[in-house]
Amino acid sequence: TLSRRHNLMQPSADQAGRDTAEDAQWSRPECQAWTGILLLGTCLLYCVRVTMPVCAVAMSQDFGWNKKEAGIVLSSFFWGYCLTQVVGGHLGDRMGGERVILLSASTWGLITVATPVLAHLSSTHLVSMAFSRILTGLLQGVYFPALTSLLSQRVPESERAFTYSTVGAGSQFGTLVTGSVGSLLLDWGGWQSVFYFSGGLTLLWVCYVHRYLLSGKDRILALGVLVQGLPLVRPSKVPWRQLFRKPSVWAAICSQLSSACSFFILLSWLPTFFKETFPHSKGWVFNVVPWLVAIPASLFSGFLSDQLISQGYRAITVRKFMQVMGLGLSSIFALCLGHTSSFLKAVVFASASIGLQTFNHSGISVNIQDLAPSCAGFLFGVANTAGALAGVVGVCLGGYLIEATGSWTCVFNLVAVISNLGLGTFLMFGQAQRVDLSPAHEDF
Repeated sequence: TLSRRHNLMQPSADQAGRDTAEDAQWSRPECQAWTGILLLGTCLLYCVRVTMPVCAVAMSQDFGWNKKEAGIVLSSFFWGYCLTQVVGGHLGDRMGGERVILLSASTWGLITVATPVLAHLSSTHLVSMAFSRILTGLLQGVYFPALTSLLSQRVPESERAFTYSTVGAGSQFGTLVTGSVGSLLLDWGGWQSVFYFSGGLTLLWVCYVHRYLLSGKDRILALGVLVQGLPLVRPSKVPWRQLFRKPSVWAAICSQLSSACSFFILLSWLPTFFKETFPHSKGWVFNVVPWLVAIPASLFSGFLSDQLISQGYRAITVRKFMQVMGLGLSSIFALCLGHTSSFLKAVVFASASIGLQTFNHSGISVNIQDLAPSCAGFLFGVANTAGALAGVVGVCLGGYLIEATGSWTCVFNLVAVISNLGLGTFLMFGQAQRVDLSPAHEDF
């Protein structure tokens, strides 16, 4: 009798939780303002992230680094980036994603501005630069899990795909900004000016968010976390066992792993592929055109996803369709890259593959929010950690295959295999029903 009474009372508690979650959602003007500011935040995140690759050649000349030493500095970021994904997501679920983003951005902005000074503090330039990039990776690792947590709590399900894909388009904007403006600054003011530029803009962005978008209570909490640590956060318990017993959760993790790994491989090796295969081609063409295509592709995927759901299509059907485009069709264009001798066709295939991969924003990235909105940051952190680690391994494996076979075809075959393994897993086991509710109210 007691258990039956408990079961009868529990739905009202769950309903109250849902009502509270709806009250916490942004109004339309708030959502538009935060979407714009988070788009800019993602842009600045990538501005800082690609600053070192843009400056690597000039810094190598100044400090006498060889290719191996430059590679150590460039890869240092990703080792730090892998370590804070889960922590960032969990903190976002507990203390609010906007606060985590603000605190981390203020710190990585300061480190970036201070990088030219750090480079000359000691004679061991390699160690100091590697250390600064590890710190930057650690701090940026919390961004996307905290962002996922924030959007899952503040944006209605019917609008999440477009909001997430719009904010995600900032990664392409940031890559373009640093690639173009950074190249000019390198000529005019040296590599130091690129770090001042990206870090300074980040600090200005932090000041704006802190002053105009966060409420007085949010500011006090954010500053309190800096001073006192985590006692101010609201208690929250992640249902570990409940989450990881669900095939749909593992399908989401596998799909995120494969999409991240495929993206890292293409991001790392496409410039080298074009330089070696088409040595007389213009670098700005293959470094800019794919990212110009990716921006409208990302926005279109989010718009299409939300439109399909609003017309009555099931959420999981739409998510799977987006993954077919983002992993399946994109891998076909990647395969085509290994079988063409035309520069124009190669640029078209590369642009199509990179552009279609942005459909993953409206597929697996939003599906994680479908599955567990109460702990979406944590779950995304787990999935993205796996993806980042797999990406590092995939990039190294791609280099080994090129050295062993002397052919680029095997690299693009690797991308296709990884993509389709993730796609097949998601098509078979992917679901959109919540799995973070109490067991008494799960749909069996």
